[in-house]
Amino acid sequence: MCYNATAGMLPAGGEKAVLKDDWAMNQILGFAKLLAKIKLDRDTTDYRVSGDPETDFLYFRLSEMLQNGLFNEAENLLFDEMDSGNANYLELAVDFYCRLNEMSDRDLEASGFSREEIDDGLKETARIFGVSIL
Repeated sequence: MCYNATAGMLPAGGEKAVLKDDWAMNQILGFAKLLAKIKLDRDTTDYRVSGDPETDFLYFRLSEMLQNGLFNEAENLLFDEMDSGNANYLELAVDFYCRLNEMSDRDLEASGFSREEIDDGLKETARIFGVSIL
């Protein structure tokens, strides 16, 4: 038996699924950190309340939606509100996808979301803010 904090006890053979999930989570986190470093010159992916009423309010709204399992709706709101001319939105988006990435697969699936969507959303955010993905 193998234990993973996000997946719990696994039967024999379940190790591959956990390794795949851990790999995906690490890839997403690594890309988020890279994006924060090259575009924000930050070593952290956390959003800092900035005094910008628009992004600060959106941060609190997104946080509430995540707590209520409204992942798709929160992502839609993020993209509806995103302003590519304001780096606070990039910081907010990186934080948002990192928090989604910390969710268990069970929670993601219950809300109709997946790690692939997290990766896609982060890549789309990078594209919007002028970062080319090879």
